[in-house]
Amino acid sequence: MIVSPLWLKDPLAILADGAERGVVVQDGRIVELVPAGHEPATAGAQTFDAGNHVVIPGLINTHHHFYQTLTRATPASLDKILFGWLTSLYPIWARLTPEAVDSAATVAMAELLLSGCTTTTDHHYVFPTGLEDAIDIEVAAAKRLGIRAVLTRGSMNLSQRDGGLPPDSVVQDEDTILAQSAALIDRHHDPAEGALIQIALAPCSPFSVTTSLMRATADLAAYRNVRLHTHLAETEDETEFCLARFGCRPLDYLEQVGWLHDRTWLAHGVHFDAGEIARMARAGVTVTHCPCSNQILASGHCPVCDMEAAGMRVGLGVDGSASNNASNLMQEVRAAFLLQRLRYGVEKVSHKDALRWATEGSAACIGRPKLGRIAPGMAADLALFRVDELRFAGARDKLAALVLAGAHRADRVMVGGRWVVEDGAIPGLDLPALLHRQEAASSALHR
Repeated sequence: MIVSPLWLKDPLAILADGAERGVVVQDGRIVELVPAGHEPATAGAQTFDAGNHVVIPGLINTHHHFYQTLTRATPASLDKILFGWLTSLYPIWARLTPEAVDSAATVAMAELLLSGCTTTTDHHYVFPTGLEDAIDIEVAAAKRLGIRAVLTRGSMNLSQRDGGLPPDSVVQDEDTILAQSAALIDRHHDPAEGALIQIALAPCSPFSVTTSLMRATADLAAYRNVRLHTHLAETEDETEFCLARFGCRPLDYLEQVGWLHDRTWLAHGVHFDAGEIARMARAGVTVTHCPCSNQILASGHCPVCDMEAAGMRVGLGVDGSASNNASNLMQEVRAAFLLQRLRYGVEKVSHKDALRWATEGSAACIGRPKLGRIAPGMAADLALFRVDELRFAGARDKLAALVLAGAHRADRVMVGGRWVVEDGAIPGLDLPALLHRQEAASSALHR
C-alpha cells in the first residue's frame, strides 16, 4: 500500500468532476481531487505521471463462476439454451479437483484485473466429494493477486432424483451446507469498510435448491449479517419451473422464503414485470446485469433503465466463462452499453451510464459504499487505461472512447492504494506457466 501521498497527475481524462489535474491517494484512500489550475493541497505528495492515461474507478464484477474458465467453448454445450447448457456441463464439473479450482480462479481473477476490475464476486456452487474447500482456495488466490473479493458460498441440494437439474454427485445435504457456510464466514468474512475478503451466501437457483434450504440460508445470513445472492428470472424456463413446482412466479417465491430485502442481490433479472420491479425497488433488492451471457444463451436482456427509473440499483457481471467465454469486465461495460442503448434509444443510455453500472451500481449490489467512485474518502481502487492503440486513433473524448472504441486491457490498476497491475502485467504472475496449468486442468476435465 502507498502510505505517503501519491498524486496521479494530469490524466488525459478522469471519471470525476473537479479532478482535471488528478487525484491524491494515501493510506489506501483517495484524499484529494485536484481541480484544473491547482496543485495538491496535500503536503509532500510524490507524483505519478498519468498524462498517457484515462482514469476511472476500479470496475466491480458482481456475478461470476470462476471454475467455468475450465469449460469455455465446450462442444457439448454449444448452441443450447440454459437448461440444456447446464445439463451438458454438470457431468464435466463433477470432476473438478482442488488443483483445477485454483487454476481456474487464478485465471478468472487475473483476466478481471487486467480488464480494470478491482473487486470481484464469485458464485461457486458445485461441491463434489473432495472439493469442500473450494472457497478457501479462491480466498488464497485472491490474496495472491491482490484483488478485492466477495466470495459467495453457493449450494445445491435439489438433484435430478428430486426433480432438479444437477446430478447427485455435485449436491450436498442441507445440514452440511449450513455448517460449512457458517464455518467459512468464521474463517474469512471481514465486515470492515475496507475489507479485501468478504463472504456471502448463495443458493444456486430455484431449480437446484429446496425451499427449506432457501429459508435456512436466509436465516443464517441475517444472523451473521452477510449478504445473499442467487440466480433469478434468467429464463422463461425458470418461471415455468416455479409455477409448476411452487405455484408462483420466481419473485413471489423469493418473498415467501424471506429474501425480499436490501441484503439480497440477484443475477440476471431478465424476466421481471413492472410490478415486480416496483416491489424490488421498495425492498432495496439489487440486480446484476450480465449482457454477454444473456446474449450467448439467448435468455433475453435485463430491463436496466426500467429498474433504475423505479429506484433500483443495477450492477454488471461477466457471469461464468462457460456462458460468456470471457472474464473481461471492460468488454462487459461496452456490451451493456450497446444492448441497453438498442433497447432504450440513444437519448436514454450513454457511455457514462454503462460505466456507472460497473462501478457505483455494482458497489450497491455488494453493499460496499466506499467503492465505485472517485471522491475523497473513497477507497483508492482505480483503473488506468492507455488510449494509444489503433482502436483509439482519432478519438477526441478519451473517456467515451474507452466504451465506444472497446478498451479491453488496463495499463495500471490500483487496489487500496497498491499497484496490482503495472504496465499491463500482474507483478509476480508467471502467465505462461498459468496458461499451461489451465490447459492441463481443462483437458483432464474433458477426458
